[in-house]
Amino acid sequence: MSGESTDAGGASADGGTEIPDEPPVVVKIGGAKAVDPAGAVGDVAHLAVNGRPVVVVHGGSTVVDQTIERLGMEPEYVESASGVTGRFTDAETMEAFTMAMAGKLNTELTARFREAGVDAVGLSGVDGGLLSGPRKSAVRVVEDGKKKIRRGEHSGRIESVNADLLSGLLADGYTPVVSPPMEGRESDGGVTPVNADADRAAAAVAGALGADLVLLTDVAGVYADPDDPDTLIESATTPDELAAVEDAAEGFMGKKVMAAKEALSGGSGRVVVADANAADPIVAALGGAGTTINRSAVAERTETEGETA
Repeated sequence: MSGESTDAGGASADGGTEIPDEPPVVVKIGGAKAVDPAGAVGDVAHLAVNGRPVVVVHGGSTVVDQTIERLGMEPEYVESASGVTGRFTDAETMEAFTMAMAGKLNTELTARFREAGVDAVGLSGVDGGLLSGPRKSAVRVVEDGKKKIRRGEHSGRIESVNADLLSGLLADGYTPVVSPPMEGRESDGGVTPVNADADRAAAAVAGALGADLVLLTDVAGVYADPDDPDTLIESATTPDELAAVEDAAEGFMGKKVMAAKEALSGGSGRVVVADANAADPIVAALGGAGTTINRSAVAERTETEGETA
């Protein structure tokens, strides 16, 4: 398998008669305070013991903010020109981000998996060039209704995934536990650890491995009415159905749907947005719980409109 983010597709059946192996699973565990990872840990252990390869990607927004505050700084969020709200990561914030994500959270979560019998290996996106792309040192933001350029940013857009590294670990029976930061490539050839959105990191990994992607969060999925849990959208298999999901996704859910589209366009067969706090959350998601978005929802659009989603 290539070290770049490519469409890995599905495994073919030997002789045309056997059922192909199930694809790997990439699980993104959210970093919000309301997300309890206990159920996901148990499910990953269950999948691993039954031979289903799993890669875990985790966020950590709450702990990052707490770390920033402990260091006497204030978390700063900005609105992009496209209307998306995200963290502004200057040099000091980047230090706190790395401490919280790669130092504290990744180590603690890896330990929880190992305690559950999972042969987990903690990795940041910098390790082995696992997640790599150009550093973004300036961002366009909207402040008081005016568009401005903020410099000193430490973020990046993932352009490549070292799938060989992940595939090698999976083949040897390990479960990679991945967190930002990513490897930010400077224009002069240097490498700087930079912030990356964990949902989109999970999407890039799922696309590169041709894996199913489960995005665990603190709600049951995407709701047609964001204030009414009884309006859960169970699936999207066509571009029109995906458009309805996009229209319904507000706030943080909009980022998850964006990540889902990137994963599917990159090679993932399906993406499920599901409740991390449900019983057996990953197994339930793979069995139909939550909101499932299939590759067919982006395939037709890509072919007819030339979109990259």
